Amino acid sequence: MKRALIFIHRWLGVALCLIFLLWFPSAIGIMYWDFPDVRLADRVSRAEPIDPLQITLSPSEAFARLGVEGPAPSVRLTTFDSRPVYQFDDGAYVVYADTGEQQIEVSDAMVRRAAEAWTKQPVSRARVEQVTEVDQWTVQMRIADLAPLWKFSWPDGEQVYVTQTTGEVVQHTTTGSRLGAYAGAIPHWLYFTPLRKNGPRWSRVVIWSSGIGTLAAILGVVIGAWMYSPSRKYRYAGAPSSIPYRGQKRWHTVLGLIFGVATITWAFSGMLSMDPFPRETGGGLLERGIDPQTIRSALRGETSLAAFAAKDPREAIRQLGNVPVKDLEFTSFAGEPIYVATLGPGNTRIVPVNGAPMDGFDPRRIVDVVKAAGGAGMADTSVLTQYDRYYLDRRRQRPLPVVLARFHDAQNTRFYIDPKTARVVGSYDDSAWVNRWLYNGLHSLNFPWLYNYRPLWDIVVITFMLGGTALCVTSLILAWRVVGRKLRGVVPGASRNSVSDDLALAD
Repeated sequence: MKRALIFIHRWLGVALCLIFLLWFPSAIGIMYWDFPDVRLADRVSRAEPIDPLQITLSPSEAFARLGVEGPAPSVRLTTFDSRPVYQFDDGAYVVYADTGEQQIEVSDAMVRRAAEAWTKQPVSRARVEQVTEVDQWTVQMRIADLAPLWKFSWPDGEQVYVTQTTGEVVQHTTTGSRLGAYAGAIPHWLYFTPLRKNGPRWSRVVIWSSGIGTLAAILGVVIGAWMYSPSRKYRYAGAPSSIPYRGQKRWHTVLGLIFGVATITWAFSGMLSMDPFPRETGGGLLERGIDPQTIRSALRGETSLAAFAAKDPREAIRQLGNVPVKDLEFTSFAGEPIYVATLGPGNTRIVPVNGAPMDGFDPRRIVDVVKAAGGAGMADTSVLTQYDRYYLDRRRQRPLPVVLARFHDAQNTRFYIDPKTARVVGSYDDSAWVNRWLYNGLHSLNFPWLYNYRPLWDIVVITFMLGGTALCVTSLILAWRVVGRKLRGVVPGASRNSVSDDLALAD
């Protein structure tokens, strides 16, 4: 049995040592550098402010120009191509607030102006090319949905990708962000273009590699524990020893005994990130009588455009003074119409239709609304000024403080609500424990008692990653020796001697 386990462990190590050597050190890189992406905060920071003097139509008048029957869907006021526009139904319909014309076709000139507005550099200095196939920085996108897609590259290394479908920037990279991705996300997620552009194939490679790697690590720990002698029955350099090996095998065994269990949990949790096991659908909160949408709608719901007639968007912007408004959302709180003005990333103001601007809502009023919506299922509420075990952020960009609302139900449902916007910014129930603890907990070690005290978390994680890297280096050296010996050809009986060597004493 011992010989069989060693044989299986050795050849699994030969097959996967290089992949694991990519995963461990790149995990350190991904702690500090993400894969380039365009996030909402990026769009807000680069968006042009709304000029109220350019607004000539009310939202009701703009919606009427569409000729769409029924009540108006969600609406917000923002800018497009340096002009104010109303976006209805999450951008499905766009109407210019200055002329009332509907934005349908994005011209080449609009695409070029979008690229210039994002980078603040003239397009005349950029190399322009149409993207027809997935490249390294669009591997997570469906090019067919974005076509025609244009890439603008400037001499300083800045690049933007603009889709002519909507005129939006969908990707932005710099020399620094690309180098950071090569040091972290690309090797760690196996985001190599030939592999990643085929999503199902990439998923299978990651799942099977991490799954087989988990098995190899388990076998390694079993073998190491089996061979380990507390009574020090072996000899090494003339002295008693607990480990029977010399050289790289000795280092591999020592590192495996120290970091082996962590390697098992890390590889297994990495596999869970790909959701390899099918889960039941159709259950969840709705069957238990707590509908998340009910809570969200009670806090932030749509309302008729007529409710905003008492204070049109021009007046709402003027009430905020000279601060630039990037986005104006038409919504409601507890049934009362309000504007939510976005001034910058993480910076918002509330403008009630019937009242003066304010920084946010009274947490007690949020609690009352949630209790009314949750009914008898409401358990308790509190205001968190620190991240907890289900609401946390390594970069501390998620809002704080937040109102925590917990419910009396079988799954211990909880919602985290930002009092500045009355928006649900996080939720959790016990059905998500696999993702929370077996994936995030084991893979990122994001436990509150560690996560909230940086750089302690960094030190612990980097220590594990360096230990895993060293373990992989010894695996690679041993694998090279095994493969080299096989390629050179061995004399009869060498295969048996190879296995015997794994069991031999040092002296």
